Amino acid sequence: MKLMMYIGNDLIEAVPLQQEGLRQPGYLGKFKRNLKIKYSELISQSPTPPEFLVIDPTPRIVNQHK
Repeated sequence: MKLMMYIGNDLIEAVPLQQEGLRQPGYLGKFKRNLKIKYSELISQSPTPPEFLVIDPTPRIVNQHK
């Protein structure tokens, strides 16, 4: 799992996450806060606020039966 931070259409950073941590209150929040602090100057220069997306980048195997 990864937490991805975007400003507009630009990917700023992707942070690896532990899947079991997603169930813990505040787990994602600490990563978001750290990214907002790290990129505060970039965020202040953008007219749009940052957006965050959690994804699982591992490819899924799909069995197709005909």
